Amino acid sequence: MLKVRGKGDKAVLVPLPPAVPRAIDRARFGSGCRGRVGHPTVAGRASSSLGIRGVWEALPRITVQRPPHRRAFLMTDPKIDATRPSSARVWNYLLGGKDNFAVDRELGEALRSANPEIAAVAKAQRRFLNQAVTLLAGEVGIRQFLDIGTGLPTADNTHEVAQRAAPESRIVYVDNDPLVLAHARALLTSSPEGETAYVDSDVEDPERILTEAARTLDFSKPVALTMIGILGNVADYAEARSIAERLLDAVPSGSYLAVSDGTSTSARSVESQRVANQSGHPYNLRTPEEIGGYFQGLELLEPGLVPTSLWRPAPGTAPAALDVYCAVGRKP
Repeated sequence: MLKVRGKGDKAVLVPLPPAVPRAIDRARFGSGCRGRVGHPTVAGRASSSLGIRGVWEALPRITVQRPPHRRAFLMTDPKIDATRPSSARVWNYLLGGKDNFAVDRELGEALRSANPEIAAVAKAQRRFLNQAVTLLAGEVGIRQFLDIGTGLPTADNTHEVAQRAAPESRIVYVDNDPLVLAHARALLTSSPEGETAYVDSDVEDPERILTEAARTLDFSKPVALTMIGILGNVADYAEARSIAERLLDAVPSGSYLAVSDGTSTSARSVESQRVANQSGHPYNLRTPEEIGGYFQGLELLEPGLVPTSLWRPAPGTAPAALDVYCAVGRKP
C-alpha cells in the first residue's frame, strides 16, 4: 500500500507495510475497531502507543517528480503567441473558459463594452453547433463531420455530440491556431468505433483541408460541413462564397452545410467590428442576405435562415434575436 504526502511539483510517496495500516487504525480509532483502510485490526496493544505521528515518521520515504499540469504545459508552448489576441481564445474567454491570455481578455472586454450581447452571441453559436450536429447525427443519419474553425475544446464538442448519437461517427477538426491544435491533440479523443482527426489549415485553403480530411473521411458518402463563426474571418465576401462552394463541390448529394456568422444588423454589432478591426484582429460582418448566399442551390432545413438564437429554440422559451444568423442546408 502506498500513500502520497505533499503537494506541488514534488510529492513524497510512502510505502505502507501490511502491519502499518493496522497500527494507524489502532492509533486513530482504538483497539476495538475494524480496519478503516482495508486491513482488520488484531487483538493486543501492538504499536498503537506510537500514535499516528510516530508511525508516520518511522516510515521510509521516496521522492517522486510530478509531471507538469497539461493545461499549464499547453499554455506555455513556444509556438503560441501570447502578445496578440486570437479569435479562438477571445471566444473561449467570452464563453467563460480559462484558455486565454491577458491580451485576449482585454479585447473580449472591449468587444463586450461595444456590444453587451457579444457573449450571448458566442453562446448562441455554440448551442446551434450542438443542435445541428445532434440533428444530423441522429435523425438525419450523417456519420461524417468536417468541423472547420474548431475553436478551443469545451463541453459537448462535435465528436462527443456526434458519437453520442452514433459511436461510429468520424470527425475531422480544422483550425490554424497553435493552442487549438495542441488542445485538440491532447484532449479530444474518439470513441473506439469512430475516429477523430485534426488538420492544421487556414479556412482560405479549402484544397488542403479536403486533401488532409480525405485521410479520415470518405467523400463518396455524405458529409456534414460545419462552419461556425469562421467565414467572417475571410475579408472578401466573394472569396468566402467561393470557399463554401469549393467545399460543397467535393461532397456528394445528401451532404449538409451548417453556417453561423455575425451580421451587421445593429449599431452595436457594427461598433464591435470596428473595435476588433482597430485591435488588429479583423472580423467581417455580413448581411443576412449574404449569409443566405452560402446556401445557394441547397435545400434549407426548417426554420430556414434565422438569427442563430432563434434556430429551433427549446420549447417554452422565447430568446431574443441577436446579431448573428445561421442555417442548415442539404445538398440535393
